[in-house]
Amino acid sequence: MNTDTAENPPRNGPLTGLRIVEMGQLLAGPFVGSRCADFGAEVIKVEPPGKGDPMRQWGHHRYNGECLWWPVLARNKKCVTADLRTDEGRQKVRALLASADALIENFKPGTLENWGMSPAELHAINPRLVIVRVSGFGQTGPYRERPGFASVGEAMGGIRHINGYPDQPPPRFGISLGDTVTALFAFEGLLMALYWRDALGGGKGQVVDASIAESCFSLLEGALPEYDKTGIVRRPSGTGLANVAPSNIYPTSDGGYVVIAANLDPMFRRLCITMGQPELADDPQYSDHKARGENAEKLDALIGEWTRGFTAADLMAHLDAGGVVCGPIYSIADIAADPHFNARNMICDVPDPRFGTLKVPGIAPVLSDTPGGIRWLGPDHPGSHDAEIWGHAAKEGETEGKAHGDRSSRL
Repeated sequence: MNTDTAENPPRNGPLTGLRIVEMGQLLAGPFVGSRCADFGAEVIKVEPPGKGDPMRQWGHHRYNGECLWWPVLARNKKCVTADLRTDEGRQKVRALLASADALIENFKPGTLENWGMSPAELHAINPRLVIVRVSGFGQTGPYRERPGFASVGEAMGGIRHINGYPDQPPPRFGISLGDTVTALFAFEGLLMALYWRDALGGGKGQVVDASIAESCFSLLEGALPEYDKTGIVRRPSGTGLANVAPSNIYPTSDGGYVVIAANLDPMFRRLCITMGQPELADDPQYSDHKARGENAEKLDALIGEWTRGFTAADLMAHLDAGGVVCGPIYSIADIAADPHFNARNMICDVPDPRFGTLKVPGIAPVLSDTPGGIRWLGPDHPGSHDAEIWGHAAKEGETEGKAHGDRSSRL
């Protein structure tokens, strides 16, 4: 993990040399910017004057009055203010975009167009610009003008329908999964568009259209072809997966649970040997994937009866010794204390004047030669970089061609 600082930015991040302008607020769009910033891009976040992005105050928990979510989302970014409802604010942003590689926005579709900043108008200023647009339902289609948050995208994208238990209302996830998943798809699209621009597209930018509903839908695995050819609608399956066994949580003597995933034939045989019941692997009820799926409830009961004889720690040691895929169900406290997460630099103590030091998640994935780095935990107030950026944006806009000519491809 890089331990660069604001005064000593990373020199080998894979996105070093790219300038990304981030507009919009809350989670999905800004998380795309976070991925770019973590891997070395200069990310300039545009906020409205005053309170800035609502994420600065999001969440229930505070430390000395400071939001504890904002540093994760804002780290490594520069922040400027501009009132996009005014001609002056929009003109400042246009000048900034003239020398940018990409724009990330997650406004309601049509907002940029209403501001005179449609893709066509922005490409007239900067043909190389990649425009990443994140929304609830996409830039086209009958739902395009509907506002959309993660909860609705998860619901209409199908993942909430298969979450939870068959006899209970479909619960939401404990995180804004739809926002984060969409941001990862949008980041993927941004990288592909940048590569195509610089390697194949003759320097031409394009639009990346990422929808929360479609991103959630894309996680449904084989649900659509199953429905198409069999009429089967996949249902919630509680703590396991329908017709996949054993792959569930199993109780321990100290009141905990351990996940055991031994649904492949060789892995199931290892589990049977570890349980001291090797004959189960050849029992016709459990001898192959189909049979185990059909008898999952009975098999889970057998395994659960065995696991109740161990504490969670002893069960883990036993299963690890037998080469069985398993794992405890961690809380955030467990993750923070886990030696593996710490050895992999996924628990990072970052110095910051507001917090002294603050533990924040490390950067995944890990790149061997050009790793990401945490340089600072985001500006503490909107407009922290106004003087630096706005003092140069107009001049850079006038010298757009040179700015792009000096920036070689990093992808």
